[in-house]
Amino acid sequence: MTMTSTMTETLAVETAGLVKRYGSTTALNGVDLRVPEQAVYVLVGPNGAGKSTLLRSLMNVVRTDGGTIVVSGLDARAQGPEVRARIGYVPETHELSHPWMRVGRLFEHFARYYRTWDDAYATHIARVLSIRLDAKCGAMSKGERRRVQLVLALAHRPALLLLDEPGDGLDHVGRERVLELLSGHISDSPTTVLVSTHRIYEVERLVDHVGVLSSGVLVEQTTRDELQRRVRRYRADVPEGWAPPTGLDVLRRGGLGRSIDWTVVGDERAIAVALTQSGAIVREVASLSLDDAATALLIGRGDA
Repeated sequence: MTMTSTMTETLAVETAGLVKRYGSTTALNGVDLRVPEQAVYVLVGPNGAGKSTLLRSLMNVVRTDGGTIVVSGLDARAQGPEVRARIGYVPETHELSHPWMRVGRLFEHFARYYRTWDDAYATHIARVLSIRLDAKCGAMSKGERRRVQLVLALAHRPALLLLDEPGDGLDHVGRERVLELLSGHISDSPTTVLVSTHRIYEVERLVDHVGVLSSGVLVEQTTRDELQRRVRRYRADVPEGWAPPTGLDVLRRGGLGRSIDWTVVGDERAIAVALTQSGAIVREVASLSLDDAATALLIGRGDA
């Protein structure tokens, strides 16, 4: 059973049958990604799932072995430079391209490549994130470099933001400032955001679409509301020798003795009826956080 949405909205990003291999290893295996315009889409999966490869493929930095990629109506493989000009990108790594430069000079350098670069906005972001413009890039800490990368991604107000583990290297206060900044940016600028992370809780309050990537396969793709509506935890008491009902899409099985604690995908009423008819007494049906629901899908559909 799949929860993949038809997503009839205009799409900012669409891939079909995307494949990338590294020797005998398949990093992406037939990925059909659909990101609606002006959505905040989180791509969640464990390390090594192919998330970074997918983001880099959208910019045609990684050359794929099969499939198609359309970004903002452009063929990413044939029109790579035009696509990259529309994207703000925070990579998984924390390295800056010109470590010998001071931050202010780095901003001036990048401004030459983006006609929409907003100097005042870059200065504002730097101030919010406590970035010193006179600091030398190569002498900055991991967290400081991450904050500089965020300025470089946002200051030209791109149509599409690709953020690969944007909270990595930041402390709790730093992550909160970045979330507030992203929230304001999304409100002020018509932007689609695709966030790749294995820590969905860090961006949970911004997200409205979810994709679950496991071993190069996009195992689920749906809206946040649909995911949380259909993935729920059921706690029930069961009789001795209980035979569970067949046909349930169970992602997690837990519980002790004659009690079960299961996470199940499907219509809540139908699942509760099936459990009751099997002899179970349903004690509680609980919704899950977005993080817990996505983790349950990773465990039940792929590998966590």
